[in-house]
Amino acid sequence: MLRQPAVAGFFYPDDPDELKELIKSCFLDDAGVGSVPKLASFDDSDYPINVMVPHAGYQYSGAIASHGYCEIVKNGFPEVFIIISPNHTGFGSEISVFYEGEWITPLGNVEVDGEFAQAIIDASDIASADFSAHLREHSIEVQLPFLQYFSTDFKIVPITMGTQNFVTSNDLSNAIFEAADKLNKSYCVIASTDLSHFNNQEKANKVDGFVLEDIGDMNEFKLFEEVVQYNITMCGYGPVMTTMSLSKRDGKNAGEILAYGTSGDVTGDFTSVVGYASGVFK
Repeated sequence: MLRQPAVAGFFYPDDPDELKELIKSCFLDDAGVGSVPKLASFDDSDYPINVMVPHAGYQYSGAIASHGYCEIVKNGFPEVFIIISPNHTGFGSEISVFYEGEWITPLGNVEVDGEFAQAIIDASDIASADFSAHLREHSIEVQLPFLQYFSTDFKIVPITMGTQNFVTSNDLSNAIFEAADKLNKSYCVIASTDLSHFNNQEKANKVDGFVLEDIGDMNEFKLFEEVVQYNITMCGYGPVMTTMSLSKRDGKNAGEILAYGTSGDVTGDFTSVVGYASGVFK
């Protein structure tokens, strides 16, 4: 299946040259990395290095996202990026895996690793082959141009979580681990999430601080507890829980928050903001 862009021209430019310039500006922004990294040669001794990045429009969260992508770029690209997102549309299953075909962006087509996708489905008790959850979902699509800016030599496995809890995140973590071990392919997991939504700046900083501390501590259990306890409107806590659990299975026990900001830092309106952060697990 060819998955057509759903948010090109809205979340990011649909003109390739304009898109490349905007991605470059995200890295050079005051809230960004400050420079555009060079893609390093892949060294599988460092992998898997997994990241957490936001998924809003580039003008709002692209500079924060650049920190996560810088970590990937400076360690080289693996064969496969497994991109896990929340489900904003309500379509699809508890765990929806886009299992074959290509995703189209203004920078070209990205091939889905059907073998890896099927191996994840086979190893999971919950995940299913499903296109419907992905057709209008933005939170995987917006990650692809950041990768394509540096290389087109990679494949993806897009996964959307319709249910986010301990059962689904643990199941998906197990399935990815088993599939990767079976296929012996290098991979990186990208957990796509924004943080709290539509609080004022002060409250956003406070509640986002709770989850960022848990993520830095690699404590997915406390993360889930605090999301529930404080009603934190973090949309992708399931993908982050999955990624932390999987990272620890792979012996990557260090979590680091690379950057944090809000939409208010961009717009100047601090009355109702969305929080964004990048992190790395290695």
